[in-house]
Amino acid sequence: MNPLLLAILYVFSSQNGHPDIPLWDGPVPMAKGDELGDRPDIRVWLAPNAKDKSPAVLVVPGGGYGGLANDHEGKQIAEFLNARGVHAFVLKYRLGPKYNHPVPWLDASRAIRLIRSRASEWKVDSSRLGIWGFSAGGHLTSTVITQFDKGNPKALDPVEKESSRPDFAILCYPVISMEPPMTHMGSRRNLLGPDPDPELAKSLSNQNRVRADTPPCFILHTAADAAVPVGNAIVFYQACIDKKVPAELHIFQDGPHGVGLAKGDPVLKVWPDLLWKWLARHKFTP
Repeated sequence: MNPLLLAILYVFSSQNGHPDIPLWDGPVPMAKGDELGDRPDIRVWLAPNAKDKSPAVLVVPGGGYGGLANDHEGKQIAEFLNARGVHAFVLKYRLGPKYNHPVPWLDASRAIRLIRSRASEWKVDSSRLGIWGFSAGGHLTSTVITQFDKGNPKALDPVEKESSRPDFAILCYPVISMEPPMTHMGSRRNLLGPDPDPELAKSLSNQNRVRADTPPCFILHTAADAAVPVGNAIVFYQACIDKKVPAELHIFQDGPHGVGLAKGDPVLKVWPDLLWKWLARHKFTP
């Protein structure tokens, strides 16, 4: 597509002054077309009251790897962070069934590198850059925090020189396993295809990939979640403990899948306060 036309499209796709920044300026790796869904980006939500070098979070909405819950797991999360002086970047990653692994992971990892590469411009503290994922976005988040690298210092692209390791992670009712019976079958099908190699499914069951340098994790789930079994959160938390990764797990008895910030639930609505206290304890707040 013509670069000028592409720039115009991104201007018009911005939301209330929050620009959409493409993850790649040129050709997109592994692209299968040139439509909007073939061009991953981040929507920039800079906190108006943030001080110089403020924490930032890459927000990864869920949607079963086949869609994006951009309101309650995107826009509302960005507003929550902005109100507390934290910059937010909402990720639009490529989706199945058109795109399978490793494409979403490639997009999310690139987003972390891109934010770091423009940290000075966006007044981001690149040592306090986190990632916050929901449901299938939680699986993508758990993939990023268990499969990262320090960047390539010899890369011609300055973005690729940056580390893809987030400094902290928030996982809300995450899909973790890609193996039955624990997995969410829709997410598995969209990410891995209808008949995936069992070894690939095992390798992307991310409780198996936690490493000693996985960043600190805050995990939320409900025992009543009928879409993504709570066992996903439990096995990932246990893997963190086994590797001595700082982690905190909150399981509420009741509540459906996809609660977001749970503003209307008299019990669940307390969970963002628990999160903020955890972030403060680890010095990830402004």
